[in-house]
Amino acid sequence: MDHLTLTSRTSDDTRHIGRALGRHTQPGDLILLIGGLGAGKTTLTQGIAQGLDTAEPARSPTFVLVAQYQGRLTLYHADLYRVDNPLEALELGFEEFLENGVCVIEWAEKAPEAFPQDRMEIHIATNKDEMHLERSGWARHITLTAHGPRYQALLAAVASALKMQEL
Repeated sequence: MDHLTLTSRTSDDTRHIGRALGRHTQPGDLILLIGGLGAGKTTLTQGIAQGLDTAEPARSPTFVLVAQYQGRLTLYHADLYRVDNPLEALELGFEEFLENGVCVIEWAEKAPEAFPQDRMEIHIATNKDEMHLERSGWARHITLTAHGPRYQALLAAVASALKMQEL
């Protein structure tokens, strides 16, 4: 399996997907998040942090570029929204983060050449036409794409965990 598309109708659904991902991450895992403003990238990261048993909730690191959270593994949460040049992303030192924990990067599409080929890419798209009236939120289509054997195993573990629980 190299990709999985899920539909999230609420922020809780999005965090639930993130928790499943966080529970199965290993040191050195790189997760790239791609999606527009308000798509749910930070919400997904909050779920990943919960799955890693971090003590504090993840917040958008837009103004500090990289935030760090301690849990089962260290979570390095980066936001490239304000990065104008891919070289700026390279200067953040993601290699060091990957040696010590899990790295989640929002707005990764701003510097694709800054990351290794082996990684998990997650595209989040909202669809206003699929308004779920009962919960009054947009449907989010979350597509996880595994690049490399480690991430194929991670994707399989997440798919299995989510299959056992209803989303």
